[in-house]
Amino acid sequence: MKNQFKTFILSITLIAFTACNAKTKKETLVTNPIQKEQSIPGKQYIKVALLLDTSNSMDGLIDQAKAQLWGMVNELSYAKCKNNKPNLQIALYEYGNDDLSGAEGHIRQVLAFGDDLDDISKELFSLTTNGGNEYCGQVIQTSLNQLTWGNNPDDLKLIFIAGNEPFTQGKINYKDASINAKEKDVTINTIFCGDYNQGVRTNWQDSARLTNGDYLSINHNRATVHIASPYDDEILILNKNLNKTYVVYGKKGLEKKALQAEQDSNAGSYSKANAVGRTVSKSSHLYKNKTWDLVDAEDLEEVVIQDLKKEALPDVLKGKSTSEIKNYISKKREDRVKIQKEIQELNTKRKSYIANQKAKSSNGLENAMTKAIKAQAKKKQYTWE
Repeated sequence: MKNQFKTFILSITLIAFTACNAKTKKETLVTNPIQKEQSIPGKQYIKVALLLDTSNSMDGLIDQAKAQLWGMVNELSYAKCKNNKPNLQIALYEYGNDDLSGAEGHIRQVLAFGDDLDDISKELFSLTTNGGNEYCGQVIQTSLNQLTWGNNPDDLKLIFIAGNEPFTQGKINYKDASINAKEKDVTINTIFCGDYNQGVRTNWQDSARLTNGDYLSINHNRATVHIASPYDDEILILNKNLNKTYVVYGKKGLEKKALQAEQDSNAGSYSKANAVGRTVSKSSHLYKNKTWDLVDAEDLEEVVIQDLKKEALPDVLKGKSTSEIKNYISKKREDRVKIQKEIQELNTKRKSYIANQKAKSSNGLENAMTKAIKAQAKKKQYTWE
């Protein structure tokens, strides 16, 4: 999914408008969970499970997923439901790869639901392709069994499955998996990598229809079109300043800080525009690092400063009093808020510039979907800033 992977992103947005008034569904028993993710009571979540075919023919699909992650995050960061900004959790599965266990249906949970966007980026960049049998019904059912979807009627729960083989392969019937998804209030969206009508004939459209999801077809080998803007350089300079506001703590602090830098580099390896997209994501409320950054950790009540052991502190804070540490963190927080605001202001101008450039292009599908999204927004409680 390259340029048209944006259709994938826009589809997530479209379905978001339908979620807020959903009725609570009876939840089906979850079996064999790999990991139980913890949701915060009273918080609204957008939960997105990405099921990506990693068989031989899908190199372009994986490449597009890497390139478009930050665009998806940015689009979802503007969502509001009942005047609240939902949290985002993303899970990742690969299927159809011969390197995976045949006994498990050539399926692997790469990541359970989580909000660590650097981890998600890292795992996307680690995916490789190889041969395989693509069992769509089984990977859907596996994600339904293993992930903690919750029962909050205001949560938006989405599966996006992408591939190019018939949807009917494997021992689990996709219709049964779709019924289970509907019971859990999970919407299945299918992305066929190839001709639209071929996807219809091979039941990709039918699976989406069963949960009122969207069916899309894309050219997964088409190159992503990145539109540069006059604001990109300034945003990337701000990213460097933003990175200086992170205060590492704990055993994995330095390792996670290095991972942050690595994912900055990975985003930039596609294009400057993609690096800018990641920077914008880092300026949003969806980019959280409470497990290794003291600024986020204190703000989100993950740690109590006075309870931290000396060895958990960075060198710059060792030997400091509690009040000195809090003042240091407070100053970094002020700097971060200021930088994030500057990035958001520049991004507003950037979005306007890019929208004008797209209006001059022949990308009618994307413009049509954007119009549909805005029309749906007026009818639902989900709104977009």
